[in-house]
Amino acid sequence: MLYLITYDLNRPQQNYTELYNALKSRGAWWHYLDSTWLVKSSEDITTFTNRIKIEIDNNDSLLVIEITNDNYKGWLPQKAWDWLRNNIDGQF
Repeated sequence: MLYLITYDLNRPQQNYTELYNALKSRGAWWHYLDSTWLVKSSEDITTFTNRIKIEIDNNDSLLVIEITNDNYKGWLPQKAWDWLRNNIDGQF
C-alpha cells in the first residue's frame, strides 16, 4: 500500500527525529513537502497508523490516507512524479 501521511506537531520545539525514523522504517518513502510524506508499506492502514501514532503527542494531528489510484494533480519536480508513478501500483 502507498500512504500519504500529513501531520501537525503542536508542541513548541518538538523533536521530529523519532517520527521521521518511524516513517522511514516502514518502507520506501518520499518526503518533499513539509509535514507530508509518502510511504510504501506492506502494513494495513490501521497497523501503519498505530505504529506512527506512538511517535507523536496526543495534542498533535495526524492524517493517513491510502493512495489507491493514479488520480492526482499538483506542482512538483519531475523526480517526485516519477517516484509516485513507480510506487502507486500497490505492490510491495
